[in-house]
Amino acid sequence: MATYKNRSVTLNKPFRTPNQTKKFAVYVKNPKTNNVIKVRFGDPKMSIKKNQPARKKSFLARHKCSTAKNRTTARYWSCRAWK
Repeated sequence: MATYKNRSVTLNKPFRTPNQTKKFAVYVKNPKTNNVIKVRFGDPKMSIKKNQPARKKSFLARHKCSTAKNRTTARYWSCRAWK
């Protein structure tokens, strides 16, 4: 557990954000500043179709998911949702 804006939050566990600009969000600790930040990702109007191999392969290649290592980026969490 960590603290974000005086609230206790769970780190590294994506959750849905209804009525927001993005579909998901996740709280992560920024290693550079040691602060907890909220990373938002995903288009709320699109669905994740990771069960279709061709779409999954295309998404992972298009976003270069093999090089996404930084947990503080939306790309990392979006790629992880597709795996």
